[in-house]
Amino acid sequence: MTDQAVAAGGVRQFFGRQRELKALRADIERTGLDTLAGRKAPRARVLLIAGRPGSGRTALAEELVAGLAGQYPDGVYRGRLTEPGGTPVPTARVAQALLRDLGVEEPPGAGEDELTELVRAALAGRRTVLLLDDAVDAAQVDPLIPDNPDALVLAVARGPLTGIPDVRPCTLGGIDPKSAIELLTTFTGSVRVTVDPQAAETLAEECGGQPAAVVLAGAWLAARPKASVADLAKRLRALSGDPLTRAFRLVHDSLAAPAARTLRHLALAPLGRVDAHTTSALAGCSVSAAATTLEGFVALNLLTDADGGQYEVPGHLVPLLRTELEERDRPAEVQLARARMLERTVRLLQSCRAVTEPEGAPAQRKLAGLPRALRFPTAPAAAEWLDSRLPVLLASARLAVADGELDTLARRLIAALVRALTAHRGAQAAAPELYGLHRLVLDVAERRGLHRERAAALLNLADLDAGSGRTREALARYRTALDAGRAANDPYAVGRAMESVGGSYQELGDWQRAGDWYGRALAQRLARDERADQARLYARLGAVHTYAGRYGEALRNWRAAAAGYRRQADLPGYARALSEAARVQEYAGRPQESLRTCEEAVEWARRAKDTRLQAALQLRLADTLDRLGDPAAARLHRSAAERLLGTDASACEIRSASVED
Repeated sequence: MTDQAVAAGGVRQFFGRQRELKALRADIERTGLDTLAGRKAPRARVLLIAGRPGSGRTALAEELVAGLAGQYPDGVYRGRLTEPGGTPVPTARVAQALLRDLGVEEPPGAGEDELTELVRAALAGRRTVLLLDDAVDAAQVDPLIPDNPDALVLAVARGPLTGIPDVRPCTLGGIDPKSAIELLTTFTGSVRVTVDPQAAETLAEECGGQPAAVVLAGAWLAARPKASVADLAKRLRALSGDPLTRAFRLVHDSLAAPAARTLRHLALAPLGRVDAHTTSALAGCSVSAAATTLEGFVALNLLTDADGGQYEVPGHLVPLLRTELEERDRPAEVQLARARMLERTVRLLQSCRAVTEPEGAPAQRKLAGLPRALRFPTAPAAAEWLDSRLPVLLASARLAVADGELDTLARRLIAALVRALTAHRGAQAAAPELYGLHRLVLDVAERRGLHRERAAALLNLADLDAGSGRTREALARYRTALDAGRAANDPYAVGRAMESVGGSYQELGDWQRAGDWYGRALAQRLARDERADQARLYARLGAVHTYAGRYGEALRNWRAAAAGYRRQADLPGYARALSEAARVQEYAGRPQESLRTCEEAVEWARRAKDTRLQAALQLRLADTLDRLGDPAAARLHRSAAERLLGTDASACEIRSASVED
């Protein structure tokens, strides 16, 4: 831990800020009124802790929250509104992280308003604390405030949140000298302080009462048992800058050159999160050496332990590290370190996916050739790694794309992450993350003029839009993908886009346009002799003509689909196409022909050994027999269907299904 909260002997200790804690607790007890109506406010109370980074503002917030468990039994949810280094986090991304913590499913591609509304709805019935750390302004906080006066929002920021009513900031300066010395003593022990109490007071003054500076000074002394407090105060006085900058430079300059260089390169780590692999790649050293270096940084309070083999660079140190990096390291070296980090991440993701492949698969053989440090022992271990690193991996992809100079690596990273997520979670469960990744691919493709990649990204995004019910948005993307596919001279993308445009029109109930686009896609498949696609498109044409009531056209297309499936020896497909043809014959008033076609479909389903399909078709046959006035034969087919399934055969009813489903 950092700032004025430290862990000693496994027990968390907090120093100073008792007056501020008392004021904050009193503010919680104060009745919150709507300033206009004079009634209880309809939204959650918002408390604000304002102070500079390194002032202990987050530690104070956590100390306050720790004492509120009894008042807010539904727990604490946390959102970070600024990345280490000062870049504001988009509110939509904060909402996505909160929804994951709240266990609420996120619609892929949802906008900021929809996401924040979901957060507010999830918090509406809970007595909970929402801790929003490092807010830039009120615009970040306001959309997340739940419409629930029983909840509490605790915001941490540099200054006031103008625009949010009824917020009284608790503004932090330095901690008092007594508390600063107590904090220092946790690192030095009491002897060095008691032998020269005046020097301890001077050191606290040199640190400006800023907890982060005191912690760094204490860690420097802890690493040098023979150094005096007075000597450290003298060294700090000789340096320039604010107290935190001086304390940081003192610690940084005391490191061996390789360790100092490694520390500076940690500023490149996404979200300020590092592990032994990341550090190994950045420093160009072994994983074991990197792990040892990280432990040394933790001892100096330059890192905090984030569990699971991960460490975090305190946010107030990241700007200082970046300044040192710019001043001391050549740009080419920095870019090389960044490239090594991305390459290591790609290889880990490839290994993460490969472990899910069956034994003997090419990916498994490739995995066996990787160094042991890059291999996962089991698929569950790989899935656990993926889950624990996912925010960092997504941030890596965003940073790689934003860099603009490493687009090839960025594309490889995104592709590896998409495959790993799909392998471990499945495309549907991973859809929210996949949506963001395909957007990144689109950004790179548009920047580089890569028409093929642009078409692929647009198709993937449109598929996710369509799956989320945003049919018109999907339609627009499919048509743009068609243009990109034509520009790339990519027949697959062109054909897929045309078929998907048809599917969108079908979903919208525009049978004429759907049939027209399916016809265009079919013409392309016929020209290229792509027989599997031909059969599917004949079936889709048969479906839209059926919906439109054009039974002659529908029957011709279903028969063409059936012929295509039979040529490919796709017996279940052939049986389904026959059953749809039987449906059309029935709609067209030709029940006897429908009966014969349906009987033929049942026989082909039996030959295909598709029990569920055979049972479903026998149910349809039974319905046809009922309408023809033969209830005895209908009962026989229903009984046969029930025997096939061993359960209620009505569960397999397909009368309203179409073949492409």
